[in-house]
Amino acid sequence: MKSVTLLCLIVVGTLMAACSDSTQSTIKVDSTKKEILKAQADPVTVVEVSFNDAQFVSQQNSKTGYWPNWLGPDYNGISPETNWRADWSQKPPTVLWRGNVGTGYSSISAANGRIYTMGHKAGNETVFCLDAETGKEIWKHTYPAELVNRLNAGGPGATPTIDGEFLYTNSRDGNLLCFEIQTGNIVWQKRLTEAYQMKVPEWGFTCSPLVLGDKLIVEAGRLVALDKKTGVELWKSTPHMPGYGTPTAFEIDGTTYIALLNNECLTITRADDGKEVTTFDWPSPFATNSTTPIIDGKSIFISSGYGKGCALFDFDNLQLKTRYTNRDMKNHFNNSVLYQKHFYGMNGNSNLGRIVRLTCIDQQTGKMKWREAGFGCGSLLIADGKLIILSDEGTLVIAKASPESYQEISRFKVLDHQCWTVPVLCNGLVYCRDSSGNVACVDLRP
Repeated sequence: MKSVTLLCLIVVGTLMAACSDSTQSTIKVDSTKKEILKAQADPVTVVEVSFNDAQFVSQQNSKTGYWPNWLGPDYNGISPETNWRADWSQKPPTVLWRGNVGTGYSSISAANGRIYTMGHKAGNETVFCLDAETGKEIWKHTYPAELVNRLNAGGPGATPTIDGEFLYTNSRDGNLLCFEIQTGNIVWQKRLTEAYQMKVPEWGFTCSPLVLGDKLIVEAGRLVALDKKTGVELWKSTPHMPGYGTPTAFEIDGTTYIALLNNECLTITRADDGKEVTTFDWPSPFATNSTTPIIDGKSIFISSGYGKGCALFDFDNLQLKTRYTNRDMKNHFNNSVLYQKHFYGMNGNSNLGRIVRLTCIDQQTGKMKWREAGFGCGSLLIADGKLIILSDEGTLVIAKASPESYQEISRFKVLDHQCWTVPVLCNGLVYCRDSSGNVACVDLRP
């Protein structure tokens, strides 16, 4: 029996099996949209990805108020923002607005004064575009979807992906959608279960779409690359048992690769043609691999829950060489964050939240530096050298991102239901969300 409480990935975001041509599942775009897409062979792109020593480096990495996708503009869970208050001893933060978007674990993406997220209610999922300062609805799109609430609340787990004039979303049952970001009109959609002849995975689809140049990358029992403008399949890689994390891209010596942790192994695939270069077996108990590989130079870090632990590999364009494996960081579904050569993350499983520990380990050795109880299976991001933590019971906590010890600065109760979704910092505002769909915008501006 599986006594598991697997989240969506937030990112996390990330999905599933088999084969078939993808072109037939794209919906027809009206003639006006066709002309627009044809005229914009190279549409304006908000997130422009370049590469440096095998790491994502965004050209927008100094821009505040910009969190376009799962793990942020640089795909690392680190915000570039510095103009926000961490010490609340003299002036507690205020909640600027509250709202409800429906059941789910989808995190927030943000750009140009708008935020985007997803939720489920009464057999339907909804993609929301909201005003970042007020929470007022700008547009929404609702469609039938499965809840997929096996031992968790269910609802969407992928984070919307912003790419210039377009927004990409992935439903819990594998309905991949491309929207015009200004209007909410659908450009194309694809049913992953139909296109790749597969069932909805046990915990649903939780892969956040990854934009890579003109490609949109998702997991559907294998890595799949689609033309981001049309949804037409460009390639599909070797099939594996689907996982629940999001792929990440990196470049080494002029070749772009995609790393993905599925429920069988870590895979490294060439981005230009989908050829699988190498794998490393990494099965997890209860088939719950749910995290995004962390790339740093030529090293790749992965982590899983249920006693599996973590591993650091070196990749030489051909093979993965293990540097270490241990059980000092066991991420159930929310990613660790790498900061100044140390990983910070929640070590343990959601079904045993009382013994989960916020843990810091040395990147190079895997040695534990410290651990701290009291957050359950919560989540974190890093900004301005500080951990922004949301406990699974809805407490927002600020602490120093230091390998020396846990050093708390402030805490503030924000939400009252299960919080497994990573908070997001934009323009001094922190967006927190619980599984019931309650969203709180916390004002940390000076």
